[in-house]
Amino acid sequence: MLILDNVCAGYDGTDVIRNISMSVTGNIAIIGPNGCGKTTLLKAIAGVLPYRGEITIDGKPFASMKRQEVSRSVAMLSQQPSIYFSYSVYDTVMMGRYLHIRGRLSDMPTKEDKDVVAQALRAVDLTADAERDITKLSGGQLQRVFLARALAQQPRVILLDEPTNHLDLKCQIDIIEYLKAWAAEGGRAVIGVLHDINLAMRLSDRLVVMKDGVIKENGMSQDIIADGVLDSVYETDVAGYMRAALGKWGAE
Repeated sequence: MLILDNVCAGYDGTDVIRNISMSVTGNIAIIGPNGCGKTTLLKAIAGVLPYRGEITIDGKPFASMKRQEVSRSVAMLSQQPSIYFSYSVYDTVMMGRYLHIRGRLSDMPTKEDKDVVAQALRAVDLTADAERDITKLSGGQLQRVFLARALAQQPRVILLDEPTNHLDLKCQIDIIEYLKAWAAEGGRAVIGVLHDINLAMRLSDRLVVMKDGVIKENGMSQDIIADGVLDSVYETDVAGYMRAALGKWGAE
């Protein structure tokens, strides 16, 4: 569905990611140490950062699509942003319909828009909180609001940029499970950048491992773990750390 071919991107004339090529037909998780280019890659896919190379969706190059068309196809869920304005949960999720409403004769939401927003609120279990002020929500609730806004956009691909940072364990798992269920309906994909390797493997059996702006490995998680790739990329005994942590729960 989504194909990247020799994509390069960066800032101030310096490439942060180089020659990134991969195909996305289902969920994938991108992992790697800080500064390896994970967020830069997502920004290029989202169309908010210029890039060289080619990105296509269903064979159609992003370069030939209008910015609005790309934004309808791809939504991005980032770490919890700062909140400066007081909006209701409902109004915040309705913002996800902006690209669909824009350009109509009337800029008022239609019944379809309202139905889509209602469905997105149900998906993240926030229907009862629709009229609450988002400044009064917990971090986990707020991130679910932004997930609902992304769902209301009705994209083909959702990009996750460490969206579960600073959230408790239940909220982390809930968000990943919401997205897996969404993608499982077919014709959709989630590309997740996650620091937590266990959470990354919960999102997808397929891992893309990055370091120094390039892809070091792209394959099934069990193969990557068996090959010792993570130890090399993170420059530490990842498997040993995981086993030691598991050991504290007690062996049966």
